[in-house]
Amino acid sequence: MEFDVMTRATTWDNVASLARRTEAAGFSGMLFTEGHQVPWMNIAAAALAAPSLHFSTGIAIAFARSPMVTAEIAWELAQNTNGKFRLGLGSQVKAHITRRYGSPFDKPAPQMRDYVQAVKACLKAFRREGPLQHDGPYYKMNLLTEQWTPPRHAFEDVKVDISAVGPIMLRVAGEVADGVHVHPMHSMHYIKNRLLPGVAEGAKRAGRKLEDVDLIVPVIVAAGDTPEERMTPIKEAKTTIGFYGATPNYSFQFDDLGHVGLRDKLSACLKAGDSAGSEALITDEILDQFAIVARWDDVADRMIERYKGIASRLVIYLASHWREVDPKVLERWGEVARAVRKAS
Repeated sequence: MEFDVMTRATTWDNVASLARRTEAAGFSGMLFTEGHQVPWMNIAAAALAAPSLHFSTGIAIAFARSPMVTAEIAWELAQNTNGKFRLGLGSQVKAHITRRYGSPFDKPAPQMRDYVQAVKACLKAFRREGPLQHDGPYYKMNLLTEQWTPPRHAFEDVKVDISAVGPIMLRVAGEVADGVHVHPMHSMHYIKNRLLPGVAEGAKRAGRKLEDVDLIVPVIVAAGDTPEERMTPIKEAKTTIGFYGATPNYSFQFDDLGHVGLRDKLSACLKAGDSAGSEALITDEILDQFAIVARWDDVADRMIERYKGIASRLVIYLASHWREVDPKVLERWGEVARAVRKAS
């Protein structure tokens, strides 16, 4: 398993500094999620600062931009990182796509299937494996002259991954994607009984195998050698689980584990602005099902035990405090990263 850092876009100077520290600490790479900024320029700055790292988007918003534009960006990043780039795509929600980006949004799973196939059709044309030809229900593309075709390079096998949670999108991932970005709120029951079977079903439909699809897994971890040191990350972990668990898209996992009715209670706390009440609802039992709570020396072993043979890449989630609070925390995570990579 490889071991990456999750981060959001920032200034180029800041991301270059973080990339150098990440590289020195022993991580495999950096994963950028698209929020208030696009990730592309930050990836370029980080790659120039730390050329040994791998880079991925987890995720870039698919429906906000043309499949051709997305493919061109991915092609350029693959070339300039010497093949150390994976394109991770997600659908976002309808309100953001239609009202923030002014783009069309229909049924997300079929639209994502068509989008990924359109991106791959562009990449195929960039490799000169025939003319651009994609005639899908959402995207129709058949014009790419030599003048407008990106130059070829030595790193043309660009991996295209998607985020997926529910059964329909998981099947789409199995059909057309090279990898799945697992949601950070996940239990191992969910991965083994819902995610893997869903991806396997989609892969079978497309004449593929489950092993053809990589799992990129962000992990919620509360690490610390004392109860006092673990207090803040535990609070952050419970808040995160409570926030995601208040929505139907993720809360079905509570029912699977026997915590029936928890979503309604969390939703009520969220609407009331009762963060303390939400945190109290996430018991230690629930926390252990969705996160890893451990002493620093035990974190790597816990992660290996849980994810070895399942994940291709692990991503440390909830790491915003690295830059703002204690730079030494990154060094501790570097020790974990090196241990996980060595054991794998």
